Amino acid sequence: MFETLFTPNPSVEAKVSIRPRKGVIIGAGQVGMACAYSMIIQNCFEELVLQDIQTERLQGEVMDLIHGTPFIGSVNIKAGTVTDAGQDADLVIITAGASQKPGESRLDLVERNVVIFKSLIADVIKYCPNATLLVVSNPVDIMTYVTLKLSGFPAARVIGSGTVLDSARFRTLLAEKMGIDPRSVHAYIIGEHGDSEVPVWSKVNVAGMPLYNEQGSPSPDNANLNEIFEHVKNAAYEIIKLKGCTSYAIGLATTEIVKTILHGQERILTVSNLVNGFYGIHDVCLSLPSVVNEKGVIKTVNLTLNDTEQQQLIHSAQVLRDIFDKLTL
Repeated sequence: MFETLFTPNPSVEAKVSIRPRKGVIIGAGQVGMACAYSMIIQNCFEELVLQDIQTERLQGEVMDLIHGTPFIGSVNIKAGTVTDAGQDADLVIITAGASQKPGESRLDLVERNVVIFKSLIADVIKYCPNATLLVVSNPVDIMTYVTLKLSGFPAARVIGSGTVLDSARFRTLLAEKMGIDPRSVHAYIIGEHGDSEVPVWSKVNVAGMPLYNEQGSPSPDNANLNEIFEHVKNAAYEIIKLKGCTSYAIGLATTEIVKTILHGQERILTVSNLVNGFYGIHDVCLSLPSVVNEKGVIKTVNLTLNDTEQQQLIHSAQVLRDIFDKLTL
């Protein structure tokens, strides 16, 4: 009975051994440092290595973090690279890449970031061959696919931050309307982390009570609910326009994924991972609710969608597929 709820990931490897947790963050810009700060105050790693091409600024960032270690759990923070201090890391988190400019879509970043990743992944393969790779750089679904193809790692161990943050924004805005804590709202954004992402209205529920009936989609004239999704979809653009970048929320979202992996929590998160067969979608990295533990993405929820959601997800996959097909790897 329970087996029908999930599709196992065929690339999952044998159980990994647990040892002192070591992580590398490649890219110490606004997002990388928000991730680093969130992870150290939540005691994710015993050792954390930060890597960035701006080495002087990186030294300053590391010094600043180190000076706060008396107030947190024990963690050894270093400036370095995967070729030296970062060898044999358990988890490599990639936030490096060109910054998204005001008015620029995530997909506009593709070509610039592919060039950057080609120079990074070769060292990761050589010096961290058993690591799980967590991609945060945008456009995250594209860069997760690029990382998968360049690394040759099993798909289970190449994960994108996906729509974990989008789903959190969705829950937060719905909770505000209902006057409850967002942790009590179950709601998912799936597909691309970007303009074609899909709100799964048919599965929104509070304490098991669905927001909708079986059809599960707001009518076109339901302005309040459609406005919520528009705010979710465009949140990053609004924040970038106001402050130049997004950082804190994605840092916290990435930390949730990291904790889930390192502690083998087997939580369901909407991370980006290789999809083959779901509603006829093949060879695309996008977000679906998936079970995550120390092996990576071990299985994906067989989410039942209504007709509208199915078509929107297929469209989202095609948007990404069209970009993938143009890449030169």
